[in-house]
Amino acid sequence: MEFHLLGPFETRHDGQRVLVGSRRQERCLLAILLLEAGAVVTTDRLIDLLWDGGAPASARGTVHTCIGRLRAALAPYGLRLETRHDGYAVEPDTHVVDAREFVHLVREAAATRDPAQRVRLHDRALALWRGPLLADVAGPGLRERIGGSLDDLRLSALEQRAEAQLAMGLHESVVADLALPAQQHPDRERIVAARMTALYRSGRQGDALALYRGTRRFLVAELGVEPGSGLRTLHDRMLRADPRLDRPPAPVYAVRVGEEWLPWNTSGHPALEFCNTYAGWGGPELPGSEWLRGYSTLAVWAGHLDLAEERLVSRLLERAATRPRRPPRWRRHGTSAAGCTPA
Repeated sequence: MEFHLLGPFETRHDGQRVLVGSRRQERCLLAILLLEAGAVVTTDRLIDLLWDGGAPASARGTVHTCIGRLRAALAPYGLRLETRHDGYAVEPDTHVVDAREFVHLVREAAATRDPAQRVRLHDRALALWRGPLLADVAGPGLRERIGGSLDDLRLSALEQRAEAQLAMGLHESVVADLALPAQQHPDRERIVAARMTALYRSGRQGDALALYRGTRRFLVAELGVEPGSGLRTLHDRMLRADPRLDRPPAPVYAVRVGEEWLPWNTSGHPALEFCNTYAGWGGPELPGSEWLRGYSTLAVWAGHLDLAEERLVSRLLERAATRPRRPPRWRRHGTSAAGCTPA
């Protein structure tokens, strides 16, 4: 079964919605158990959460009744609500819960050092977010008590994804992705800093400085504090037009083809730029050339984009294996990437 808790509560089996007619309390109770899968949630804690300290005398019986109904409804789908001492538990890892998957993906993204992989993991995590936890069945108080950390984790994911995108030169994407979060969360200075940097690198210095001024007004008026040192330093560097803020896009390998890592992102047409920029081994080392470990990479890249026939790619790879220190000379005809042919 699939349980969607991020946003409106929804349960699906083989693509079909189930538990459609269940009561709000039953869905809340089930969500609490799913969020703490593998752990025993006592009846007393369930009562405290479901009634927020104002439980009637019949609360314990109501919980037992809800459990009975859920067991009957979920049994055909293989999900068991186990009674353990004075509480209940759901076995972990037997069904898909979007909130748990979200946490797993964000943690995995934080642990990876490859910015492209980090962005992909964050994209998968953020795609699960359909809205606040149990948006249609839980009030703000219950939502804060059972999943308050999820909102903060989502904002952290947005921050980390934006910083990885900036490292890859994807500032235009950051400008668009953080437009609403920067407006809604001016107290999240990492979000503000990322969007300021993206705006600046997109040639919108005025908008970047305006974002800083608006953020500062909010922090002073609402929280009584000045922006942190990091945001202030970024603002000062923008005023000075510090050239270190202009970080040109660099290729980031993210695609494995055969035995080679190929650049996943370049600033222009990938094949043309790869040929024009990285095929000139004879001159000084160019920015981004560290991604080209040998001319075998160029051969695989050309074959991957159908710019060279398979037999030519094979011959170049054989030559790379036997004479790795002597790359062939390349010449460019016109401006077409397809004109990049071995001399």
